[in-house]
Amino acid sequence: MDRYELRRLDYSLTEDHQALQAAYKDFFANHCPIETVRAAEESGFDKNLWERLCAMGATTMALPESAGGDGATLVDLTLVAEEIGRSLAPVPWIDHVCAARLIARLGTADPDVVSGTTLVALDPVQDQSDGLRLVPSGSVADQIVLRDGDDIVSVSFGTRPARVDNLGKLPMAWVDPAAADQRTVLASGPEAIAHYQRALDEWRLLTGAALVGLVEETMTIAAEFSKTRYTLGVPISTLQAISHPLANIAITVAGGRNLARRAAWFLDNEPDERPELAPSVFVFMAEEAAKAATMAVHVQGGLGVSAEAAATAYLVRARGWAVAGGDPGATAKHIARVVGAREGRS
Repeated sequence: MDRYELRRLDYSLTEDHQALQAAYKDFFANHCPIETVRAAEESGFDKNLWERLCAMGATTMALPESAGGDGATLVDLTLVAEEIGRSLAPVPWIDHVCAARLIARLGTADPDVVSGTTLVALDPVQDQSDGLRLVPSGSVADQIVLRDGDDIVSVSFGTRPARVDNLGKLPMAWVDPAAADQRTVLASGPEAIAHYQRALDEWRLLTGAALVGLVEETMTIAAEFSKTRYTLGVPISTLQAISHPLANIAITVAGGRNLARRAAWFLDNEPDERPELAPSVFVFMAEEAAKAATMAVHVQGGLGVSAEAAATAYLVRARGWAVAGGDPGATAKHIARVVGAREGRS
């Protein structure tokens, strides 16, 4: 079996991958403590953190070299997404890089988009209806890329849409393309729609990867608490009612991580071979993240449900991020159509 064929079944990281993930883990540990996350909840966005992240090359790396980027793979991007989820970083990195990659595929991305100086949002909802729609980073984006009928368009507003409060603490806003001050058609027709579908799959993949990081940190918080909390003279971590659910969360993390890396590899190298994998990451983690975060809160008892507890911050985002791209059930139906079409051809 050659190395290319083996890689289809191998989820291990290279030394370069490990160094990349370690660098971003250190970055968010140093620049995005829970206090930074809490401080940004009103707007859903920390501009200073975004600028630091861009200066580190997190946006540039995501774009192909032909667009002025560094040509990172989707596996690379899942590693950054994991660390964003682990830290609950209030930056729309996933939205921006997915939109910027789409723009690059449809034409040429502006250097300011590549660097992150111009922040671009993506409307990630499958089968979004015409007219008003909720966009996860619509209140902070300079441009918003969305589907409008058979057109893929970029819209911008003289005054950005107002943020609406939401469970995920995102910079979410209602966006009406018809009210935009500027509307640019990036591309039209079936090929353009296919590129947009690819962007949606990348968004689902990276959001799923972020939820993997979120769940792992949630598990860590609960596990550390359970090792120091005693009942009847023993740590509660020794009780099956605590240890078994925590083990289940660890299995969820491992399964979600492997699925994300496998989906990323196929989407980069054989996108037509397993197109159901990327949306499957999103559907799986959307369900499991909420359950895992709920369990982590329960492990901490009354402390876990307090507004001050870090576990609570993870719980609300586990629920909110999972629906930022619309109903995961709609994505599950999309997966069924994709698999059904493939089986019909075979």
